[in-house]
Amino acid sequence: MLAHADRAVALRPLPQIVLSEYQAGTFDYVSGYVDGPEDRKLPNLKDWIQVFRASIPQFRHRAATDTSIPEEEREGRATKFAQSYEGVLKQLEDDGEADVPGFGHVIPSCISLCALREECLRKQGYEDVFKTVKTEENEKALTLLPGVLRDLDAITDHSQRLEMVLRGVFAGNIFDLGAASSADLFSANGAAFESTRANILPRPWAVDDMDAVLQVWQRKHYSKALLFVDNAGSDVVLGMLPLARELLQRGTAVVLAANSHPSINDITADELRGVVARAAAEDRVLGRAVDEEALKVVPSGNDLPVIDLRRVSPEVISEASDADLVILEGMGRGIETNLHAQLTVDSLKLGMIKHKEVAQMLNGRLYDCVCKYTEGRP
Repeated sequence: MLAHADRAVALRPLPQIVLSEYQAGTFDYVSGYVDGPEDRKLPNLKDWIQVFRASIPQFRHRAATDTSIPEEEREGRATKFAQSYEGVLKQLEDDGEADVPGFGHVIPSCISLCALREECLRKQGYEDVFKTVKTEENEKALTLLPGVLRDLDAITDHSQRLEMVLRGVFAGNIFDLGAASSADLFSANGAAFESTRANILPRPWAVDDMDAVLQVWQRKHYSKALLFVDNAGSDVVLGMLPLARELLQRGTAVVLAANSHPSINDITADELRGVVARAAAEDRVLGRAVDEEALKVVPSGNDLPVIDLRRVSPEVISEASDADLVILEGMGRGIETNLHAQLTVDSLKLGMIKHKEVAQMLNGRLYDCVCKYTEGRP
């Protein structure tokens, strides 16, 4: 049983997933997964373990500076977190699976390793070690949002504007402190949205259905879209809010689903409500949508940077009942989980690849983009 199960009250499957075929995880860490030439070098279990091991210094740093913990205890608790998580990773690396006291039997997967990391933090009394940086990045991004929206409004061609909006989603998604490569990049340069958007790797991307999206959205009207969002800061403010706004202007109601509980620098629903309120106060499109309840924020029921669509909140279930478009954004929600998920309605998975191991699996490049459109199958 996963460590976050005690928070999973009344979680049920998203109505639109095809349950008979659904697997949350995209990559099999244990037996391997081949999607291409058999002789292509693919990561093994030790490589995947190393991905999570590489995240420990960033988490330890955030834990050691968490002001919710008494100052004299921060260093000691941060060290205990790092040691306990490293110990479990080493056991999994050596034995392939493990029984973890208070957690249960663990078979390595993206979901289980994320859940283990959160459990190791919670055992030391940590609830939201990235809270400060999330707040700071939300503030920075909100000051940039009016300019980003003005630039988008200046593009009169609908297809060109939509493509720029989607490129903004990829640019914003680089603000991911759970991935060692992007965490290092963030530390060096901050979340440089405009330069990142201008320097996105050239197409074709690792998964590139951009042309299909542009064609479908020109001829098809969606009545309601459910958007599972990812990180705080430029990701949600400069990437996903402009996408929501674009949909709203096309007559589509939008529901933003964010984490119920903190995890890495993912934004929570409570935090997102405040961000949306401030953005709506400065923009007539967003403001009208909030007033008319065409734009809503709901908790997803999730407390990890990845998501199993068989376990979503009652609020998501209620709002999803008449949704005819589902968008999963971010490397965790749309690539490492749910990339191959088949839904009964159209779906779009968007994200930037920030682990070289994921790039290898998809025969792509580090910082490559994933834009996967899947037509709904009744």
